[in-house]
Amino acid sequence: MIKNTLKKISLFTLIAFLFSACYSEKNLKYFQRRSGQPDTVTIAKAYVPKIQPGDILSIYVNSLSPEASSFFNPYTGTSSMAGGSSSASAGGGAGQMTQPGYLVDPSGEIELPLVGNIKVSNYTTTQVRDTLKKLLSVYLKEPTVLVRFLNFKISILGEVTRPDVYNIPNEMITLPEAISMAGDLTLYAKRDSIEIIRDVNGKKVFANVDFSKRDVFSSPYYYLHSNDIVYVKPAKTKTQQTDRSIQYATIGATLISLIIVIFR
Repeated sequence: MIKNTLKKISLFTLIAFLFSACYSEKNLKYFQRRSGQPDTVTIAKAYVPKIQPGDILSIYVNSLSPEASSFFNPYTGTSSMAGGSSSASAGGGAGQMTQPGYLVDPSGEIELPLVGNIKVSNYTTTQVRDTLKKLLSVYLKEPTVLVRFLNFKISILGEVTRPDVYNIPNEMITLPEAISMAGDLTLYAKRDSIEIIRDVNGKKVFANVDFSKRDVFSSPYYYLHSNDIVYVKPAKTKTQQTDRSIQYATIGATLISLIIVIFR
């Protein structure tokens, strides 16, 4: 009678242990589908950044006359900077290269050689490119212009493998790409509440994204903005998680030993 009772208790405890282990594994999964959710998810509208005071722009001019074009590229191939320029990181993480560029002044303007001051704030790099092509056509034959941000960066903090400040050369990055860039989430990360801190009209806006659900792809925070902070909160302290893992291992070993003794 006692032996049968022990058997039932052991089996019940083992089932509960296995269920809790499966539940923990489920909590680690990304992009889970909600009940009734279709397999196709609408992606959020792509983010196109607009130039703001304090931004640093790389502007490269070319035309049918390379010598004439070089006059409008004062920072190409140089490491020194004149007034109105600043330095920016072109890569991401440690060991970044420093490049000079045009600093957008508080009035939202940059100063281009010969052309003078040009209003660029609240315009996209594409719009500034088209404006410069028109202005430079007075001096150059069939000019081409490349305008890019040098300071498009995001900060990734918390429970990721490589927290750091990352510069984004192509001016577009999604939250999953950012998490991948930082080496993925750790086992201690709170996957259902990743915090995004964003500058909006001089204020800090805090939002949470559930990375464990497919809704992340339609979130307004799917595409990250320049200067966004991605904070991955810990689900529990590492000490608690470690203690829990040790407890599971101990309980599992004890149950297996007990079952072996009972069923012999």
